[in-house]
Amino acid sequence: MDTKTASALNRLRLVSAPEAVSFLILLVCSVLKRTTDFDAVRVMGYVHAAFFLLYVLFWLDAWNRTKWPLGRAALYFLLSVLPTGGFFAERRLRREAEDSVIAARARKELKEGVVEA
Repeated sequence: MDTKTASALNRLRLVSAPEAVSFLILLVCSVLKRTTDFDAVRVMGYVHAAFFLLYVLFWLDAWNRTKWPLGRAALYFLLSVLPTGGFFAERRLRREAEDSVIAARARKELKEGVVEA
């Protein structure tokens, strides 16, 4: 995996948890608006919208660079619209990035071993 692809995955991973948190806070604000006089839905709506737009932009970039199959790309998008899905996306993206680093190191060691032989 090249550095631009790794960076795209890392950006998507880093925005997924704050996007999920903002979604949960927005849901809590919605409930509080209907049950109390507390009304922060407009502010949290804007905050969540910003995080969601960043997530979608980073998701498109990661999909373009990693060449994910349609099913995996759809899964990461679906996780963005579920209230706690961003946490699962972050975990899966971290594992995917770690696996790709391990695979890249193995390829490098194999290539160096072939060159030395």
